[in-house]
Amino acid sequence: MTGFRYFKDNAVQFPEVESRRINNFTSYKVEADDFKLRSDRSAQQVIVARDGELITEKEVVNLPVMNGEVLPDPKNDILKVAVVNRYEESAPAVGFIKNFGLKNGAIASSVAHDSHNIIVVGTSDDFLSRAVNLIMEHEGGISAVHGDQTNILPLPIGGIMSDAPGEDVARGYERLSKISREMGSTLKAPFMLISFMALLVIPSLKMSDKGLFDGENFEFVEQ
Repeated sequence: MTGFRYFKDNAVQFPEVESRRINNFTSYKVEADDFKLRSDRSAQQVIVARDGELITEKEVVNLPVMNGEVLPDPKNDILKVAVVNRYEESAPAVGFIKNFGLKNGAIASSVAHDSHNIIVVGTSDDFLSRAVNLIMEHEGGISAVHGDQTNILPLPIGGIMSDAPGEDVARGYERLSKISREMGSTLKAPFMLISFMALLVIPSLKMSDKGLFDGENFEFVEQ
């Protein structure tokens, strides 16, 4: 008995069925000032990401503090990471991350296991807000902003899936990956890696919409 062929001659072999997009997403605008980390504490725990790995390390780094605001250190590849709640309007939770390699710009994703809030890594508060707002406007997706350029692959189904043809999604994903490399990242799959930086159950240090979380000691980190 010959099985049914779902794909043949570059065409899907079953009829397209109209369906309603299901998405629990609250869109609102964030500002660059929302991503400032206000603290007098110079010593900050930093997420140390490893290429191709879900487990992170943690490192205490003395970061510059100016007028009560803790600043990133891009020269040493310490950038800001933030998680923005996509289910209700609230202030971003902000921390620092190492090894993403971006020199100028930001990447963001609403594929952020397990809660699938929006996670963003970038070199400035302006880039962070622009990358997040792009996802807010489309109610889900992965985005990259660099200079005056803005790019997004919309994910309108649950904020994690697309109903566009697979070839279009693949091209969009590859375009964003290429842009991230042009921004300085040497990671094999930066959007795959960023999607796990909010998965709190995998140690040692991750970012949630409630703040920086230590998965080994199972507690939030004071900043």
